[in-house]
Amino acid sequence: MTTLVAFLVALALLIAVHEWGHYRVARACGVKVLRFSIGFGRVIWRRIGRDGTEFTLGALPLGGYVRMLDERDGAVAPQEREQAFNQRPLRQRAAIVAAGPAANWVLAILLFAVVAWLGSEVPKAVLGTPPAGSLAERAGVHAGDWVRAVSADGQQWDEIESLPDLQAAVARAQALAEPLHLSVTEGEGHGARSLRLDTERLAGRAPDARLAGEIGLVPLQEPLIQQVAPGGPGAAAGLLAGDRVLSIDGQSVPDAGFLRDAIRRSHDGEQPRPMLWQVQRAGQAVELRPVPRMVDDGGQRIARLEIGVGSLPERVFVRHGFGDGLWRGAQQSWDMAATTVQLLGRMLVGQASVKNLGGPLAIADAAGQSARAGLVPYLEFLARISLSLAVLNLLPLPMLDGGHLMYHLFEGLSGRPVSEWWQRQLQRAGALILVLMMALAFTNDIAARLTGWH
Repeated sequence: MTTLVAFLVALALLIAVHEWGHYRVARACGVKVLRFSIGFGRVIWRRIGRDGTEFTLGALPLGGYVRMLDERDGAVAPQEREQAFNQRPLRQRAAIVAAGPAANWVLAILLFAVVAWLGSEVPKAVLGTPPAGSLAERAGVHAGDWVRAVSADGQQWDEIESLPDLQAAVARAQALAEPLHLSVTEGEGHGARSLRLDTERLAGRAPDARLAGEIGLVPLQEPLIQQVAPGGPGAAAGLLAGDRVLSIDGQSVPDAGFLRDAIRRSHDGEQPRPMLWQVQRAGQAVELRPVPRMVDDGGQRIARLEIGVGSLPERVFVRHGFGDGLWRGAQQSWDMAATTVQLLGRMLVGQASVKNLGGPLAIADAAGQSARAGLVPYLEFLARISLSLAVLNLLPLPMLDGGHLMYHLFEGLSGRPVSEWWQRQLQRAGALILVLMMALAFTNDIAARLTGWH
């Protein structure tokens, strides 16, 4: 229920803001607005505004629209002709069309700023033992390394305040096929050094659990057993939730990252290899001999005990002042928009995986998870979706605002509007492209299922 409510609230808010942008600029330009609707289908609520606009709420809250007086849609009384959309100057018509995406963009900036003003507790960018063969291991990341800044070229550095900041920087570098330089220190802030993460090697890969493992930037966590699957090999060996793993085959276990990697590698070919564990339980050292089970993981055979490991990583409280928070909101929205456009371009030419495209199920899941996490995570989710909606609507597809802006651009350059015949053909093509994009996104949603056992 939380997921459904959070998703519907997000959808209604973002659509309302988008259509409000069109409405307000239309009224400012002297255009008569006939109807402002949130949702489609049967009208379940109606009100007439002081300017004569009919405000409605439809039974299907999956979109919205602003219908303006327009001679192309029917007869217009002579005394109202100046209030028709098609009679306004080109610059005003373009401004009305662009106002919807602009409103979503402004909302994203404000929400990002509010998140910065409120502040939140987030995991600190202190890293654990990276998986064997991962980019982080090859870069020289050690357990306890604290990432202080990142850079695309090793010259201009951006400060990192938390693990989410680092993860966003890594995702951007991987999506854009760029390396990422890390400036790290020891846990106490000493011993600064620079590392190069070859994220460009994984360009085009879809964001999933296997990709995260190949990158290998895991938070520093205590080697604790959090949960044990009933009937799994871990349960058969006598492991219990709350056990702290001290050593495996005589080698001390410094953190959960080391523990996960040791489990995955405990096999010889197709045969699982028994291990000798020493765990701390109720203040006592206990020896156990777990034997993992071989499973398929993204085309690879790995060993798994079907246990959840790790503890909550160290957290820091991050908050910004008014000016700094507003600047951070603007910068964050611009960076995200630029990354989205570049990623869409790379998907178009085959340089990035189309699996990066998420659909309604992924959005609904993210809405529910962020709402359960608290107000600040939900506001950040709303900011990201609002910005995504702005960028999507600016794509040059005839069904979207960006397509109508392209019509206006053509009219401005040629001195004549796009013919009705061409508009009909482009409308059909745009509708087909949107349907294909939605089908692909929905397919990606269905395919995206991850597991949390080790």
